[in-house]
Amino acid sequence: MELLESWVTSANSSTTNFPLNNLPYGVFSTDDLEKRCGVAIGDMILDCQAVEAAGLINFTNAPLLQSSSWNGLMELGPLEWARFRMDITSLLCKKSEIQGDLKTMLVRQTAAELHMPFQISEFTDFWSSKNHAINAGIILRGAENALPENWRHIPIGYNGRASSVNVSGTNFRRPWGQIKRSNVSQPEFSPSERFDFELEMGAIVGVPSNGPVTVQEADDMIFGYVVLNDWSARDIQAWEGQPLGPFQAKATATTISPWIVTKAALEPFRCSSPARDYQLLSYLEERGSMFYDIDLTAILTPKDGPPCIITQTNFRKIYYTSAQQLAHHTTSGCPMNSGDLLGSGTISGSRKLERGSMLELSWGGREPLTLENGEVRSFLEDFDTLTLCARARSEHITIGFGNCTGTLLPALVDPYNR
Repeated sequence: MELLESWVTSANSSTTNFPLNNLPYGVFSTDDLEKRCGVAIGDMILDCQAVEAAGLINFTNAPLLQSSSWNGLMELGPLEWARFRMDITSLLCKKSEIQGDLKTMLVRQTAAELHMPFQISEFTDFWSSKNHAINAGIILRGAENALPENWRHIPIGYNGRASSVNVSGTNFRRPWGQIKRSNVSQPEFSPSERFDFELEMGAIVGVPSNGPVTVQEADDMIFGYVVLNDWSARDIQAWEGQPLGPFQAKATATTISPWIVTKAALEPFRCSSPARDYQLLSYLEERGSMFYDIDLTAILTPKDGPPCIITQTNFRKIYYTSAQQLAHHTTSGCPMNSGDLLGSGTISGSRKLERGSMLELSWGGREPLTLENGEVRSFLEDFDTLTLCARARSEHITIGFGNCTGTLLPALVDPYNR
């Protein structure tokens, strides 16, 4: 796996997140405030709107990149995805003959603001990490009831809120909700005191479907991946979640990283599935390697303290792939739309510092976590900033996603007296 060389010199490093091997898709703006499609290369962004307007990239249909999202390309399918990637690679490779023209279409990432890279149709969150499911089950229900009987046979998920999915850097307030404390007989309406993060990856559907699809067909439908934080109010969830699962506890915010990393960029990092407790039903069996070796890190930064790494795990430590989740989603005949977002569910390893949520790291608040500056956390405090990072690495290249960051602001004094 060799590093492809670009005339953009900042891309020619084994440690840069955005080498020519990556070329993730995002939406950016500068001082003119117009949102434009762009591709990250080194420490720069190639303005794809300008590239298309100059006739350096052409599509069979009408121009697709004169908008503020990548949905137009997403809908075209794998053949057009591959052709567009090949064209962009040839423009940015070291041997490109039009470097002079393209240099005027580059923007420094530090001078740009990043926005949602696509228009989200629907959001579904799954529960696909065995370690997380067991940990959460023990904390909430006891070891004897840690995993429900169906978990080892079926990707469990729920339909979330697309309206509250936002891009990295979007801050939000601690939510109010109905909470039932163990020492009182009636619930109360108050701010959440057990607010949490969830370290996940998100798969983006490009090609729509109408009816059941196979796992391989589902894999072909996926346009790319982002880092995802499905913020959770655990105390609201504990009261409302019986019997239908989370509702308002997960509706405050879901944050994604700003760059869509394509499957083509991740292809060298595919890896095999974990050992199965039971053979999966035939419609869920994967053909070949459909997991990805991607390192994941969670960093907590308190208001007046230094950043502290609290979790380091890997995307391969899930039990069901995004393609399996998507295939299962279609079994009822449920149509999938271009722009659908599938969350992997919290990703946790077997060791304590591989756990992907505060619920697990503090063991439900019974074992508080001590930060580098001596502060203690059971759950998130006001003005805490969570940064999730993902990188696939080899000796010569790094495929990065950009940070997935959000800050928890204090709850409103009275949400109904704004």
